[in-house]
Amino acid sequence: MHAAGSQLLVLINDNVSTARIESGKLDLDALQRESRTLLDLIIGYGELCQEDADGKGHASFIADLKKIHKAAKTLLGLLNDTEFLRPLTAKIGKRGLTARSDPGAGAATSIRPLNETTAPGAQSLVGFILVVDDNEMNRDMLCRRLERQGHTVLEAENGRKALEILESVKVDLVLLDILMPELDGLQTLELLKANQSHRYTPVIMLSALDELEDSVVRCIEIGAEDYLPKPFNPVLLNARINACLEKKRLRDHEQAYLEQLRAEREKSERLLLNVLPKSIADRLKQGESTIADSFSDATVLFADLGGFTKLSSHVPPSELVRMLNEIFSKFDWLAELHHLEKIKTIGDAYMVVGGLPTPRADHAEAMAEMALDMLKVVTRLDSGDGRRFDVRIGISSGPVVAGIIGSKKFIYDLWGDTVNIAKRMEEFGQLGAIQVSESTFEHLKEKYLLEPRGKIEVKGKGKMTTYFLTRRKPVAAA
Repeated sequence: MHAAGSQLLVLINDNVSTARIESGKLDLDALQRESRTLLDLIIGYGELCQEDADGKGHASFIADLKKIHKAAKTLLGLLNDTEFLRPLTAKIGKRGLTARSDPGAGAATSIRPLNETTAPGAQSLVGFILVVDDNEMNRDMLCRRLERQGHTVLEAENGRKALEILESVKVDLVLLDILMPELDGLQTLELLKANQSHRYTPVIMLSALDELEDSVVRCIEIGAEDYLPKPFNPVLLNARINACLEKKRLRDHEQAYLEQLRAEREKSERLLLNVLPKSIADRLKQGESTIADSFSDATVLFADLGGFTKLSSHVPPSELVRMLNEIFSKFDWLAELHHLEKIKTIGDAYMVVGGLPTPRADHAEAMAEMALDMLKVVTRLDSGDGRRFDVRIGISSGPVVAGIIGSKKFIYDLWGDTVNIAKRMEEFGQLGAIQVSESTFEHLKEKYLLEPRGKIEVKGKGKMTTYFLTRRKPVAAA
């Protein structure tokens, strides 16, 4: 407060002198602006000192502090009074100089003063605030006031420093001065709002009254939340800070809620993709209520774990589920590896299809590779008590109808002769072997070794010629 008073004395003595006026070098607008800034500091520090004196029992200081505070306010009012400055303005005019009319003149005296305390019933919010001002005393006074209100405060002496701080620290509000060296407040605001990470950080601009008309619209256009002229009323500043913090708090809650909705939607998407192919799920989301498609050529596989039903009679349920989960998880991984579509599991049976919902020419080959890999996976597993697992696999190729059935617990399922024959290939097959129909044999005979089994009686189909798939043919040496 003493330093600000000393600077004010020097400022007035240097400027309001006969020699200065006679020389025509007096800049009345600059004098008003700089004087208001210093008086604002004296008023602010005076209020803080009064609070300190009252809180620490130094009652004898309070009367003098009030006098200083009142005198500073009186002088501030006079500086903003055009009638008081009229004689000096007239002298300047006679010397051929010009004095801009102050758009803020009379503002401090024409507006009814607010009480120096928060309005009754108002609840102050606290936040993390960055104060940006090139004037050290301005920053110090503002930071002290904010800290007393419970805020956590960081400070920066210019726009570049402020942007550096914002890259490493997330703040709730920025109080930004306009006139600063290196990077002024408007440039800083533009860069801040252009950055996606800081776009929604609220900013209150602080600047002198005579900059108000030229700057306030521009600041709001760029994205400032509010604008407060200097010298500012502490109660008004606190009210606007509270409004910004409340708005940010509500937006943060909204963003958290939206993020929760996004997470829930992603979870639902994952669950949906666990039971439906992606292309089918997309069609459902687009509003299709009935999905049924015909495919002229696809390959269907059924696999059944031999002896698993007998094993379930003397193995605890939790252990049974663990073993099934281990085996079927590996089957699922193989289906993804070979770009095939798992349809469902029924007990210890597993069903997968190739060539739909996205048609592919090599569906039978991809299914053959998966079947051979399934045998390898199962032979490496055991029940934990020395028993080995075996799997019986059946494959058939041909036309298939695929679609969704059910309205609540819906599934993507297959129908047609090809599905029935693939199931019969598995049922009448052998443990540890892959039995394929003649239609699948025609797809695979050029690249795979298949052993004829002969004709077998198939329920509902009579006698059918089948084959055992053993392995891929060796690649001939070049």
